[in-house]
Amino acid sequence: MAVNVTAYRTIKEELDASSVLLVAVSKTKPIEDILALYELGHRDFGENYVQELVQKQSQLPSDIRWHFIGHLQSNKVKYIAPFVHLIHGIDSEKLLNAVNKEGKKLNRTIDCLLQVHIAQEETKFGLDAGEVTALVDRYYTNTDYSGVKLKGLMGMASFTEDTAVVAEEMSRLKKLYDSIRMNHPNDDFSILSMGMSGDYQMAMEKGSTLVRIGSLLFGSR
Repeated sequence: MAVNVTAYRTIKEELDASSVLLVAVSKTKPIEDILALYELGHRDFGENYVQELVQKQSQLPSDIRWHFIGHLQSNKVKYIAPFVHLIHGIDSEKLLNAVNKEGKKLNRTIDCLLQVHIAQEETKFGLDAGEVTALVDRYYTNTDYSGVKLKGLMGMASFTEDTAVVAEEMSRLKKLYDSIRMNHPNDDFSILSMGMSGDYQMAMEKGSTLVRIGSLLFGSR
């Protein structure tokens, strides 16, 4: 299925009005689909798989901002470290340290989000609220983190039609995000990523600053 241009323009206008960033989730989609959105002026694209991201990055315009939104293994960081714009799923201190190490090797600062486990499903990756708070505290007191920059939090709500459950999970993530910003006032910590094709409007209402949308733009996989 080709890109739904009408849906893109409608969603983009809606998000722009609230200063919410749209990351187009292009995983498994062909180069042509990404170029179709690129030619409409879109620059932020999200990929789940390291090998696929590396291949696409080498074939597409250099001004695309690539977001890695999948589960990232520490030993794969080196492949995307030279060019990745934002890593969304830092779900352990080990992974944060691995990204920091690669960033310092390349003399660049790699932007990251901490992934918070807010959903009911056990299969979702992420840190709990206590782990996030402790890791953020260590980050801000450790001068050795020159290769990485914490930009905010990311969480994925439960995959359910019960909107009350989704709303509660998003509210909980927003509360944690606000708490961190209060304890560590820093303009860099400014991204709250929650909301996808099925729940992005609720996410906007709950304070999301970044949504990741795939199927509404590219069709179902």
